[in-house]
Amino acid sequence: MFTDGKSGNRASQTNPDRLLTRAAPQNVLVVRLGAMGDIIHTLPAAASLRRAYPQAHITWLVERRWAPLLEGNPSVDEVACLERDSIGGLFRTWRLLRSRAWDLAIDFQGLLKSAMVASAAHPERLYGFHQSQVRERAAALFYSNKFASPAVHVVDRNLDLAAAAGATAALHSFPLPPGRAEGELPEGDFVLASPLAGWGAKQWPLDHYRALGDLLAREFRLPMVLNLPSGNSVDAGPCRVHYSSIAGLVHATRRAAAVVGVDSGPLHLAAALGKPGVALFGPTDPARNGPYGGSLAVLRCPHASTSYKRRPADPSMSRISPAQVLEALRTVCSCLGSATPIR
Repeated sequence: MFTDGKSGNRASQTNPDRLLTRAAPQNVLVVRLGAMGDIIHTLPAAASLRRAYPQAHITWLVERRWAPLLEGNPSVDEVACLERDSIGGLFRTWRLLRSRAWDLAIDFQGLLKSAMVASAAHPERLYGFHQSQVRERAAALFYSNKFASPAVHVVDRNLDLAAAAGATAALHSFPLPPGRAEGELPEGDFVLASPLAGWGAKQWPLDHYRALGDLLAREFRLPMVLNLPSGNSVDAGPCRVHYSSIAGLVHATRRAAAVVGVDSGPLHLAAALGKPGVALFGPTDPARNGPYGGSLAVLRCPHASTSYKRRPADPSMSRISPAQVLEALRTVCSCLGSATPIR
């Protein structure tokens, strides 16, 4: 990967007074490479940077697979993809980073790879989180300006980091693309669920989705749709299966009457779109990583412990019953709340 010590050798805390005397930056680099939920959680920070620096050219560096989330984003002038699958791709990324004079770069990811990429751009100022708040402490060695956010939720931490870089008027907005119709969806209302997550410990058992789908169909004649990336397959039982790309997932989420999700990108997409539904949590803390905005109810077993351990499964997730989820759906989803169960 890229290595350069220009920014990393000038560790200092952000000085707000210095921001008042600097000229507004002309070239701003946002670094958040992935994944889906993390990119969505950074959208308000990028919007705040756009408000603070309306004349700046803002470039977002992202891994190619997540670039569709930034299509048409009004806060971003350019979406650049990190190509690290080949020497040629790395060279193209390096050439892009060195093609202009960057006044300001912000690494919202806090990993060694993201910090190294941001440093390779040779920005005049490189902002990142304090070493106590990054996943890989060595990343902070590359930052010229480090910031420790007092906030709990990731969205608010990102907004704090943007504020440290001058975007002091926070925008709590999530500009997302319209998506694209893919596959078949029910014509009327449906409940959407994306059962997969980055780690097995965050997943709800597939049997529980099938049981919830049976309850919804039997009591309310409301279909449940399981959204999966192309190439995956599950025994969905009474649920329908919808295979899609990111664009198809965005479209399906916009169409859904309600969403059931776990701590993964599709849930945070639904929260950003203000969809009603239920969020199921186990080993991760909803206060830090939960759905942002208040449209989704959070269910968590009282015995769940916050560990962030990437285990194959977590017993606290299986203790959340389909009946509990159905009852929570009735409180937040108008298509269930006003419906009379079929007997």
